[in-house]
Amino acid sequence: MTLRIQRTDLDAASQAGLIPANAAEPLWHFLAARGAAAGDAPRFDFTHVLYYLGGMLAIGAMSLFMTLGWEEFGGWGIFFIALLYAGLAWKLAERFERMALAVPCGLMAALVVVLVPLAVWGLQNAFGLWAEASHIKGYRDYHAYIDWRWITLEFVTLIAGTLMLYRWRTPFLVMPIAVTLWYMSMDLAVFLIAADAPHYWNEAAWTFRKWFSLAFGLLMLLGAFWAELRSRSGKDYPFWLYLFGLMAFWGGLSSLGSGLLSGKLIYLAINLLLIGIGAVLVRRTFVVFGALGVAIVLGDLSHHYFRDSWLFPLALTAIGLGIIFAGIAWRQHEARLSLRLRAWLPEDLRRLIEARQTTR
Repeated sequence: MTLRIQRTDLDAASQAGLIPANAAEPLWHFLAARGAAAGDAPRFDFTHVLYYLGGMLAIGAMSLFMTLGWEEFGGWGIFFIALLYAGLAWKLAERFERMALAVPCGLMAALVVVLVPLAVWGLQNAFGLWAEASHIKGYRDYHAYIDWRWITLEFVTLIAGTLMLYRWRTPFLVMPIAVTLWYMSMDLAVFLIAADAPHYWNEAAWTFRKWFSLAFGLLMLLGAFWAELRSRSGKDYPFWLYLFGLMAFWGGLSSLGSGLLSGKLIYLAINLLLIGIGAVLVRRTFVVFGALGVAIVLGDLSHHYFRDSWLFPLALTAIGLGIIFAGIAWRQHEARLSLRLRAWLPEDLRRLIEARQTTR
């Protein structure tokens, strides 16, 4: 939680006798100096919107928005262009680091990691390693198609991301690492069921991929929790791991489906557990995914029991309004409920979570 303190707040505290009158001025200068030192910490203002807009455009240009026209440069051409861009991004990251601009520095460091799979793709093409993959037309397909051959790009990217994180230690660097792990959760599943087999898209293989995504996502969540326990800097390194771990876990869980009432109730219980974990860890991503799951179950049950009844739209309306009022109630009592839930945790973990709250 972040509190915005103004000079008038200190004057009011002084008038109320909470602090000595002669302490308001030096205390204000002290707080202002601390605010200036942390002035480039991530927050939502116009400057940081421009930071992230520019950074994400550059990252997207070298990943999601790559065109087939780049293939005209050939494998070696793509490889050296990626190295050139990575070198430029590295230099900019060092420059922003010297200027104490943490957010632009992190964005440029992340761009270096994003360029790694592009460079590996170019190098592999230069040696003709993708000649047999006729369905892969270019690097753009890395972000569109699941294929076990991408695993080589992903492993190198993870190594590069880890080294870059050791060098710069900025939380945004975890983003390309988390995205790569998410991609790997899909590509590894295809690899394990023998991607070249003629029937690997059958129902049994599809079920395996769902369970593999669920298990891989759970491992990512546990890794994020371990990172949270190890972090003492106040920086939110686990955020991106939690986000993409939840995408893999919750996506696999939701795609499993079940026509049985018992399966729906288990799915409901797991999503309620996600909401509880979000409350304990003060992680709203858990609450969002859990709330989506709860809404899906309630909507499905109302469709099953009221499908041919005039009560169906009324039931959906009641569920929607109930979720809204649940959100209002949660907002009013979030701090108290979170505090009660955290009372069950070990003291060290509880202090860590409370310390992280105060730095937001």
